[in-house]
Amino acid sequence: MISRKHWSPGSDVSVQSVERRDSGGWTVSGSLTPNGICPDCGLQSRRRHGWRRRRLQDYPAHDDGVTVTLWVCRWRCLAPACPRRTFSDQIGSIARPFARRTSRVGEIVSHLGHATGGRPAERLLHRLGLGVSDDTVLRELKNRAQDTAEPPTVIGIDDWSWRKSQTYGTIIVDLERRAVIDVLEDRDVVTCTDWLKRHPEVEVISRDRCGLYAQAARQGAPQAEQVADRFHIVQNLRQAIEEQMNLHGRATGRALLSDADNITAEGSLLKSRLAHRTSREEIFTTIHALRNQGLTCSEIGRRTGFPRRSIAKWLQFETPPDRRRAALKPTSPWYFEEFLSQSWKGGIRTGSALFRLIRERGYEGSPTHLQRLLAGWRRAEKQAKGPALEHQILEPVRDPETGHAISPVIAAALCIKPRGKLTPDQARKVDALKAGSPAFATMRCLVMRFNGILRGREADPLPAWIDDAIETDLAPIVRFARTLNRDFDAVKNAIEMPWSNGQAEGQINRLKTLKRAMYGRAGPELLRARMLPLRHTD
Repeated sequence: MISRKHWSPGSDVSVQSVERRDSGGWTVSGSLTPNGICPDCGLQSRRRHGWRRRRLQDYPAHDDGVTVTLWVCRWRCLAPACPRRTFSDQIGSIARPFARRTSRVGEIVSHLGHATGGRPAERLLHRLGLGVSDDTVLRELKNRAQDTAEPPTVIGIDDWSWRKSQTYGTIIVDLERRAVIDVLEDRDVVTCTDWLKRHPEVEVISRDRCGLYAQAARQGAPQAEQVADRFHIVQNLRQAIEEQMNLHGRATGRALLSDADNITAEGSLLKSRLAHRTSREEIFTTIHALRNQGLTCSEIGRRTGFPRRSIAKWLQFETPPDRRRAALKPTSPWYFEEFLSQSWKGGIRTGSALFRLIRERGYEGSPTHLQRLLAGWRRAEKQAKGPALEHQILEPVRDPETGHAISPVIAAALCIKPRGKLTPDQARKVDALKAGSPAFATMRCLVMRFNGILRGREADPLPAWIDDAIETDLAPIVRFARTLNRDFDAVKNAIEMPWSNGQAEGQINRLKTLKRAMYGRAGPELLRARMLPLRHTD
């Protein structure tokens, strides 16, 4: 049999009765041990004012809900200088002020809300006998997420997307404690600068190579050391190698064709293009001429390649029929061609800015559709300025075993991989690339030196490496080396310090999982509450 003390929500509560309600559930009546200490002045009062009753939801018992009816004594403060005239005994160990459930129930609610979200936590709590709505779960979670963590000294900062390629937020991670500190709604320089100014204790900032966070770190935390992320440095180098290898052409991975087959394919492609350029008048004249020779529509279709129904329709006209164009709709950017042309001439050239402008005027299409229109205008401007400089397209390097062309992506990946980690097939491709592309041989030599600098934790050879990379005259490699030189201090710290942005990238993956689990409907406040660790929300 359960004794009365087992029904008590706290050690300061004296249980007087336990009753079962006719409607189901239990009612526990008790009173709080009086102490009479004023919460403002701290003096103890001996003058009782009355009693106050509080009803709190507690842990369920025997699959039924439990309601605690707690009588709390009210007192009069006798201190003349105290602004409070009456007060109640504090029950902070049992429940927070104005709370409708005990603190231990509130902890269960917030823990389930943090782990699963609003509606899943609501379903679980109902199965446990705690009738709590999803709105209450989220409210408890947000209220408990207001506490700040311990002051961080080493942080990692990175961006994450609300909507890909459109809006972004910022996540800040404590790299020493491996925990999220804050989630910002945007990635604006001003927002990040203000956050850093509120945390002057920050000593090290690990970031990617985005200039936005570098500027925010210089303005908001000039005392902090900036560390460029090593993964992004190597990734930028790989992209530079891929860009250089693109001069050998984009490989499709298909087998080689003979010279005769290549000539035949090029001739067929040329015939196809010429056929598309043939005027409608010539096609119309050809069809009528064949008809005058006594040929049927099916025979004309076999000779010309046009459908039989189209030929029969054209034979009904004496002149080529005009094409019927569909009426423009707000889903097409051509519907706003006049406005776009005026904005283009006025100096607004970015697709995102023009998309926002026509969106305000009723555009219902996608940004991609608008970019196709703008790409045509950009090509027309380039042609008007003069012939573009043609880059020399080199012969693709082919795998000696299969005869397939090695794509720039594979070449870049193999270029940064050490010889000891190459498989026999990969080693054969590397040897072929070095023999067929002098630029690849030069880049691989530079990459192996750069990997040695990164792994050796010594930044002294880095200036000489940058000079050698600039002297190669390979435009992507030169551009990469000059970028390293502009951000030299952060790159040097990345080599010599153990910090990186890997934890921030992992937390971004977790954030994306939570965002998708909530169907993208979570706002900044809720995402922040679920991303902060439990020790921040207790």
